[in-house]
Amino acid sequence: MPAIDLVIFDCDGVLLDSEIIACEADAAAYRVLGADITWQEISALFSGVPDSDVDAQIAADFSLTLPPDFRERIKARVEALYRSDLQAVPGAAELLASVRGRSCIASSSAPAKLALGLVECGLYELVYPHIYATALVAKGKPAPDIFLYAAAQRGVVAERCIVLEDSIAGVTAARAAGIRCIGFDGASHITEGHAARLREAGAECVVSSLAGAQTLILEMMGD
Repeated sequence: MPAIDLVIFDCDGVLLDSEIIACEADAAAYRVLGADITWQEISALFSGVPDSDVDAQIAADFSLTLPPDFRERIKARVEALYRSDLQAVPGAAELLASVRGRSCIASSSAPAKLALGLVECGLYELVYPHIYATALVAKGKPAPDIFLYAAAQRGVVAERCIVLEDSIAGVTAARAAGIRCIGFDGASHITEGHAARLREAGAECVVSSLAGAQTLILEMMGD
């Protein structure tokens, strides 16, 4: 296989241990409206999927009418928790530093939320300005748009990229883009059997620590 020139990182659940915060906030808000859903179910079914798609699907599944400010209330709650509770996944800073200048982020998060999380965890300067959100493309994950956009922005062909992803939607998007993908199952939101699901979606391997991901990625890059 060709050597890797660019690492494309998902952010939530890979660099930031943020998915559990978002999933718990979503589940609490849906339960107020009568939906019998847990954060574990949201994590398993919707991790990596844009908020608008999650809201539409759950509203349809549970016959809910979401209030106009539904997502804004969740955003406010998540923002407060980001400022008080959010932590980087162990090894994130070291991994980003090791591939600095040869990496970027491609995330389903809203741009403001994405920037806030990276700043709060001290990671922003390690990836700036190569931070891309699905607001920049027509379709979010599992469509390949954001990964193809990120690769094009960095001037690297898909065959020489690798994606690090924790979500089924993200792995599916990477493979649809023709990009190799490493699965990650080392964050707090991961549920039982997730590694197998990542492999089924197309991840060529699954790592449980960012230190392990770093070793593997540097080998792929010839370092």
